[in-house]
Amino acid sequence: MDCLDNYRWKLASHELVPLVIGGMGVDISTMELALEAARLGGVGHISDAMACLVSDRRFGTRYSLSKFKRFRHEGDRSSYRFDPGELRESQLRHVCEAMSRKVGPGLIFLNVMEKLTMLDAAETLKIRLTAALDGGIDGLTLSAGLHHKSLRQIEEHPRFREVKLGIVVSSLRALEIFLRAAQRSHRLPDYVVVEGPLAGGHLGFGEDWAQYRLESIVDEILAYLREHELPIAVIPAGGIFTGTDATGYLQAGAAAVQVATRFTVTRECGLPAAVKQAYFRASEEDVVVNSYSPTGYLMRMLTSSPCLDSGVEPKCRLHGYLLDRGGECAYVRAWESTPRGQSVSGKMCLCHHFSRHQCYTCGHYTYRLKDTSRPDGQGGYHLLSAEHVFRDYQHSREHKIHLPIDPGQ
Repeated sequence: MDCLDNYRWKLASHELVPLVIGGMGVDISTMELALEAARLGGVGHISDAMACLVSDRRFGTRYSLSKFKRFRHEGDRSSYRFDPGELRESQLRHVCEAMSRKVGPGLIFLNVMEKLTMLDAAETLKIRLTAALDGGIDGLTLSAGLHHKSLRQIEEHPRFREVKLGIVVSSLRALEIFLRAAQRSHRLPDYVVVEGPLAGGHLGFGEDWAQYRLESIVDEILAYLREHELPIAVIPAGGIFTGTDATGYLQAGAAAVQVATRFTVTRECGLPAAVKQAYFRASEEDVVVNSYSPTGYLMRMLTSSPCLDSGVEPKCRLHGYLLDRGGECAYVRAWESTPRGQSVSGKMCLCHHFSRHQCYTCGHYTYRLKDTSRPDGQGGYHLLSAEHVFRDYQHSREHKIHLPIDPGQ
């Protein structure tokens, strides 16, 4: 019987367990979760979503408060700019801490979102990328956008040829766009994460997302890379719930798989305990795809998410991660056109609600999480260890999910 442990992902000089934990933003994929993946021989991600806020919470810095104070009395949102030095310090601090604590044969990557426009998309992205390289990150996974200019921003960095580079796409067309840009920097990506329509959080599909299948997209990209003799590892993601799901892709030619949903209910995950229990309780009907995100992407979340139909005032002085150069985003426009005191229908303040873990973004198979643990006798379920979930992916067969023998293991 086949299992994930029969395979290894050979990435440069590394021979890895072919399991990657995805980079869930605002410290949901915590440093501790990434460190466990690396210790066990796989790949773990941290995320640079809202890096200044994450630094404040983790390290006691005051970058967010400093920004709020600078613009407290300023009414023009186009002036709510991040301090470049503080942004760099927050990113560098997080990456350096993770890399200094890493043990084991695995790697730690950083998920870098292009859609964090921050009033100056190009400059703030360059700061985040270069700070991560300076901090010694093993790899950069470019997500939430086509990143057709990202490599040019770091091609002069001394670690540009050394760091592992990857791109998240949901179609061959998106990959082709990135590859054309990569050729100008004479630097192919080392891997491509192919994210299908069952993934959690923001999706790279339109309203017809249900018509697509991850298997078909992966097959198309594998065929393209073989035809053009491009040595780029393919990593499917989205809806891979068991080790057997994973081995099916490895048998077809994938180098590894990326997973996240099952790690949301581990102790190492950064979600509050109450949110983890909401994931355990979810039914299939509770998992929906909507257009509430001001990014323009569809997003999968639970219907019980507190962010839905909220009338909160935009928190741009404090955050402002999605503001364009004019100081606007889709939520700002929706809020300004809504009478005060009423909920804002159809959009949400992503910065505010993500900062409070109120979005309950999730993968399609979140409703199956209750089958991965045991009831705690108090109406909930025992949280799992990241090691237990990792080992289950690595060694389970025939779609079996092994429950922990001891509660809380």
